Amino acid sequence: MNEKSHDTKQHILDIGYELIASKGFTSVGLSELLKNAEVPKGSFYHYFKSKEQFGEALLQDYFNQYQQKLENLFATSGVSEYEKLMQYWRYWMEQNRSECQTGKCLVVKLAGEVSDLSEPMRLALHKGTNKVITTVAEHIEKGIQSGELKVKDGQQTSELLYNLWVGASLVNKIRHDDASLAQALKVTEQILKGEQLN
Repeated sequence: MNEKSHDTKQHILDIGYELIASKGFTSVGLSELLKNAEVPKGSFYHYFKSKEQFGEALLQDYFNQYQQKLENLFATSGVSEYEKLMQYWRYWMEQNRSECQTGKCLVVKLAGEVSDLSEPMRLALHKGTNKVITTVAEHIEKGIQSGELKVKDGQQTSELLYNLWVGASLVNKIRHDDASLAQALKVTEQILKGEQLN
């Protein structure tokens, strides 16, 4: 794919992200997407066979960018694994304040909507979230090995924390306050330090 072609495809994905993150997948019609992207219908079908395939590509692109941010965050040198992990959860909290409150977090926005609607999109969500969980689990394991973290299983702890934060993000979306996220941050600290939950 040449650079111009890649740029056009990415442009459609970027515009689609803005629209779908604010309105939802089913609420955005193809004509609205094309109008906002200022591309002809033929350009869309050159890159995507259907709206469903576009949705799958959108989620893959979202997770690729998210994974890059995650890897950059964990690449911080001179910081303990515990602090890297807490930086990640604080980043999640800040993203919820800025992006998820305005509907920009695709996992929170689309998980319930598309999981029953499209198997390819559900699988893209599943694969993307699993990759995030695995990355976090790797750093929890490093923290266990160095003695910083007081948990027994990195993968299990990562899955538990991811579930906690997705749930807190949904409640945050309902309530429009940070109480659920603040509670998730406190519980995360307690779990990683092996403290009694209170």
